[in-house]
Amino acid sequence: MTSSAPGTGDGGRRRVAWVDVVSTVLLSVAAVAIAWSGYQASRWTGEQAKAFSRANAARVESTRWSDLANSQSEIDVATFIQWVDSYARKETVLADFYRKRFREEFRPAVEAWIATRPLLNPDAPLTPFATPAYRLAARAESERLEAKAGAESAVASRNIQRATNYVLCVVLFSSALFFGGISTRIGNPTARAVILGIGCVVLLGALAWIATFPISISI
Repeated sequence: MTSSAPGTGDGGRRRVAWVDVVSTVLLSVAAVAIAWSGYQASRWTGEQAKAFSRANAARVESTRWSDLANSQSEIDVATFIQWVDSYARKETVLADFYRKRFREEFRPAVEAWIATRPLLNPDAPLTPFATPAYRLAARAESERLEAKAGAESAVASRNIQRATNYVLCVVLFSSALFFGGISTRIGNPTARAVILGIGCVVLLGALAWIATFPISISI
Protein backbone atom coordinates (compact mmCIF):
# COMPACT_ATOMS: atom_id res chain seq x y z
CA MET A 1 0.00 0.00 0.00
CA THR A 2 1.40 3.42 -0.98
CA SER A 3 0.88 6.72 0.85
CA SER A 4 1.45 10.36 0.02
CA ALA A 5 4.31 12.33 1.53
CA PRO A 6 3.36 13.90 4.84
CA GLY A 7 1.74 17.31 4.39
CA THR A 8 1.60 17.08 0.61
CA GLY A 9 -2.17 16.82 0.42
CA ASP A 10 -2.77 19.51 3.01
CA GLY A 11 -0.26 21.87 1.37
CA GLY A 12 -1.89 21.44 -1.99
CA ARG A 13 -5.31 22.12 -0.57
CA ARG A 14 -4.04 25.21 1.23
CA ARG A 15 -2.51 26.53 -1.98
CA VAL A 16 -5.72 25.96 -3.88
CA ALA A 17 -7.68 27.67 -1.11
CA TRP A 18 -5.27 30.63 -1.18
CA VAL A 19 -5.62 30.95 -4.97
CA ASP A 20 -9.39 30.85 -4.61
CA VAL A 21 -9.29 33.67 -2.05
CA VAL A 22 -7.02 35.82 -4.24
CA SER A 23 -9.21 35.15 -7.28
CA THR A 24 -12.36 36.12 -5.38
CA VAL A 25 -10.78 39.33 -4.09
CA LEU A 26 -9.50 40.20 -7.57
CA LEU A 27 -12.90 39.67 -9.16
CA SER A 28 -14.66 41.73 -6.48
CA VAL A 29 -12.23 44.64 -6.58
CA ALA A 30 -12.11 44.68 -10.38
CA ALA A 31 -15.91 44.71 -10.62
CA VAL A 32 -16.17 47.66 -8.20
CA ALA A 33 -13.32 49.48 -9.96
CA ILE A 34 -15.02 49.05 -13.35
CA ALA A 35 -18.23 50.55 -12.00
CA TRP A 36 -16.33 53.45 -10.39
CA SER A 37 -14.28 54.15 -13.53
CA GLY A 38 -17.39 54.13 -15.70
CA TYR A 39 -19.12 56.55 -13.35
CA GLN A 40 -16.14 58.90 -13.33
CA ALA A 41 -15.80 58.72 -17.12
CA SER A 42 -19.42 59.79 -17.49
CA ARG A 43 -19.00 62.54 -14.89
CA TRP A 44 -15.94 64.03 -16.62
CA THR A 45 -17.65 63.78 -20.00
CA GLY A 46 -20.45 65.88 -18.52
CA GLU A 47 -17.92 68.32 -17.03
CA GLN A 48 -16.23 68.84 -20.39
CA ALA A 49 -19.62 69.49 -21.99
CA LYS A 50 -20.35 72.12 -19.35
CA ALA A 51 -16.94 73.73 -19.89
CA PHE A 52 -17.46 73.86 -23.65
CA SER A 53 -20.90 75.40 -23.06
CA ARG A 54 -19.37 78.11 -20.86
CA ALA A 55 -16.67 78.73 -23.47
CA ASN A 56 -19.23 79.11 -26.24
CA ALA A 57 -21.35 81.47 -24.13
CA ALA A 58 -18.29 83.58 -23.35
CA ARG A 59 -17.36 83.75 -27.05
CA VAL A 60 -20.87 84.86 -27.97
CA GLU A 61 -20.72 87.62 -25.36
CA SER A 62 -17.21 88.53 -26.49
CA THR A 63 -18.48 88.95 -30.05
CA ARG A 64 -21.33 91.12 -28.84
CA TRP A 65 -19.00 93.42 -26.92
CA SER A 66 -16.57 93.48 -29.85
CA ASP A 67 -19.36 94.60 -32.19
CA LEU A 68 -20.26 97.34 -29.73
CA ALA A 69 -16.64 98.46 -29.53
CA ASN A 70 -16.41 98.57 -33.33
CA SER A 71 -19.57 100.68 -33.51
CA GLN A 72 -18.22 103.06 -30.90
CA SER A 73 -14.93 103.36 -32.80
CA GLU A 74 -16.81 104.20 -35.98
CA ILE A 75 -18.73 106.92 -34.16
CA ASP A 76 -15.50 108.33 -32.73
CA VAL A 77 -13.83 108.35 -36.13
CA ALA A 78 -16.81 110.00 -37.80
CA THR A 79 -17.17 112.78 -35.22
CA PHE A 80 -13.41 113.35 -35.13
CA ILE A 81 -13.21 113.74 -38.90
CA GLN A 82 -16.09 116.22 -38.87
CA TRP A 83 -14.49 118.15 -36.03
CA VAL A 84 -11.09 118.32 -37.75
CA ASP A 85 -12.71 119.39 -41.00
CA SER A 86 -14.67 122.17 -39.27
CA TYR A 87 -11.59 123.26 -37.33
CA ALA A 88 -9.49 123.39 -40.53
CA ARG A 89 -12.15 125.56 -42.20
CA LYS A 90 -12.25 127.77 -39.09
CA GLU A 91 -15.93 127.07 -38.56
CA THR A 92 -15.71 127.53 -34.82
CA VAL A 93 -19.39 127.05 -34.04
CA LEU A 94 -19.57 123.82 -36.02
CA ALA A 95 -16.27 122.59 -34.56
CA ASP A 96 -17.58 123.21 -31.04
CA PHE A 97 -20.78 121.44 -31.99
CA TYR A 98 -18.93 118.26 -32.94
CA ARG A 99 -16.49 118.48 -30.05
CA LYS A 100 -19.31 118.61 -27.51
CA ARG A 101 -20.66 115.42 -29.02
CA PHE A 102 -17.52 113.37 -28.52
CA ARG A 103 -18.23 110.32 -26.45
CA GLU A 104 -17.05 110.41 -22.83
CA GLU A 105 -14.48 107.68 -23.49
CA PHE A 106 -13.15 109.56 -26.51
CA ARG A 107 -12.66 112.99 -24.93
CA PRO A 108 -9.58 112.11 -22.82
CA ALA A 109 -7.83 110.78 -25.92
CA VAL A 110 -8.60 113.98 -27.85
CA GLU A 111 -7.36 116.14 -24.98
CA ALA A 112 -4.18 114.07 -24.70
CA TRP A 113 -3.62 114.32 -28.45
CA ILE A 114 -4.17 118.09 -28.50
CA ALA A 115 -1.70 118.43 -25.62
CA THR A 116 1.02 116.96 -27.84
CA ARG A 117 0.55 119.94 -30.24
CA PRO A 118 0.22 117.78 -33.36
CA LEU A 119 0.43 120.76 -35.77
CA LEU A 120 3.86 121.70 -34.45
CA ASN A 121 5.28 118.49 -33.00
CA PRO A 122 6.40 116.00 -35.66
CA ASP A 123 6.65 113.28 -33.01
CA ALA A 124 3.04 113.66 -31.92
CA PRO A 125 0.66 110.73 -32.50
CA LEU A 126 -1.07 110.92 -35.86
CA THR A 127 -4.56 110.76 -34.33
CA PRO A 128 -6.14 110.46 -30.87
CA PHE A 129 -6.74 106.82 -31.67
CA ALA A 130 -2.98 106.22 -31.51
CA THR A 131 -2.67 107.59 -27.96
CA PRO A 132 -2.66 105.38 -24.87
CA ALA A 133 -5.59 107.43 -23.58
CA TYR A 134 -7.91 105.95 -26.19
CA ARG A 135 -9.44 102.97 -24.43
CA LEU A 136 -12.81 101.34 -24.96
CA ALA A 137 -14.45 99.55 -22.05
CA ALA A 138 -16.38 97.43 -24.54
CA ARG A 139 -13.13 96.32 -26.18
CA ALA A 140 -11.60 95.44 -22.82
CA GLU A 141 -14.70 93.44 -21.89
CA SER A 142 -14.57 91.62 -25.21
CA GLU A 143 -10.93 90.68 -24.63
CA ARG A 144 -11.70 89.55 -21.08
CA LEU A 145 -14.50 87.30 -22.29
CA GLU A 146 -12.35 85.92 -25.08
CA ALA A 147 -9.66 85.06 -22.52
CA LYS A 148 -12.33 83.41 -20.37
CA ALA A 149 -13.51 81.39 -23.36
CA GLY A 150 -9.95 80.23 -23.98
CA ALA A 151 -9.56 79.21 -20.34
CA GLU A 152 -12.84 77.28 -20.39
CA SER A 153 -11.79 75.52 -23.59
CA ALA A 154 -8.57 74.46 -21.88
CA VAL A 155 -10.61 73.12 -18.95
CA ALA A 156 -12.82 71.20 -21.38
CA SER A 157 -9.76 69.67 -23.04
CA ARG A 158 -8.41 68.56 -19.67
CA ASN A 159 -11.76 67.05 -18.77
CA ILE A 160 -11.85 65.13 -22.05
CA GLN A 161 -8.46 63.66 -21.22
CA ARG A 162 -9.66 62.75 -17.72
CA ALA A 163 -12.71 60.97 -19.12
CA THR A 164 -10.47 59.14 -21.60
CA ASN A 165 -8.15 58.03 -18.80
CA TYR A 166 -11.05 56.62 -16.83
CA VAL A 167 -12.29 54.75 -19.91
CA LEU A 168 -8.81 53.26 -20.29
CA CYS A 169 -9.00 52.16 -16.66
CA VAL A 170 -12.28 50.40 -17.45
CA VAL A 171 -10.38 48.45 -20.09
CA LEU A 172 -7.56 47.60 -17.67
CA PHE A 173 -9.89 46.53 -14.88
CA SER A 174 -11.88 44.47 -17.38
CA SER A 175 -8.64 42.76 -18.39
CA ALA A 176 -7.88 41.99 -14.75
CA LEU A 177 -11.43 40.67 -14.37
CA PHE A 178 -10.89 38.46 -17.41
CA PHE A 179 -7.66 36.99 -16.03
CA GLY A 180 -9.23 36.45 -12.64
CA GLY A 181 -12.27 34.76 -14.15
CA ILE A 182 -10.37 32.52 -16.55
CA SER A 183 -8.01 31.42 -13.78
CA THR A 184 -10.93 29.66 -12.10
CA ARG A 185 -11.37 27.52 -15.21
CA ILE A 186 -7.79 26.29 -15.34
CA GLY A 187 -7.08 22.98 -13.63
CA ASN A 188 -3.28 23.16 -13.65
CA PRO A 189 -2.27 24.86 -10.38
CA THR A 190 0.89 26.44 -11.82
CA ALA A 191 -0.85 27.84 -14.89
CA ARG A 192 -3.71 29.04 -12.72
CA ALA A 193 -1.32 30.87 -10.41
CA VAL A 194 0.46 32.51 -13.36
CA ILE A 195 -2.77 33.72 -14.96
CA LEU A 196 -4.03 34.99 -11.62
CA GLY A 197 -0.70 36.73 -11.02
CA ILE A 198 -1.01 38.57 -14.34
CA GLY A 199 -4.49 39.68 -13.37
CA CYS A 200 -3.23 40.93 -10.00
CA VAL A 201 -0.41 42.91 -11.61
CA VAL A 202 -2.83 44.57 -14.05
CA LEU A 203 -5.29 45.31 -11.24
CA LEU A 204 -2.70 46.78 -8.88
CA GLY A 205 -1.12 48.85 -11.66
CA ALA A 206 -4.49 50.26 -12.70
CA LEU A 207 -5.42 50.99 -9.06
CA ALA A 208 -2.13 52.84 -8.53
CA TRP A 209 -2.74 54.89 -11.68
CA ILE A 210 -6.37 55.69 -10.97
CA ALA A 211 -5.44 56.87 -7.48
CA THR A 212 -3.73 59.87 -9.12
CA PHE A 213 -6.87 60.94 -10.99
CA PRO A 214 -9.13 63.82 -9.91
CA ILE A 215 -12.62 62.88 -8.75
CA SER A 216 -15.93 64.37 -9.79
CA ILE A 217 -18.94 63.65 -7.56
CA SER A 218 -22.48 65.00 -7.73
CA ILE A 219 -24.89 64.46 -4.86
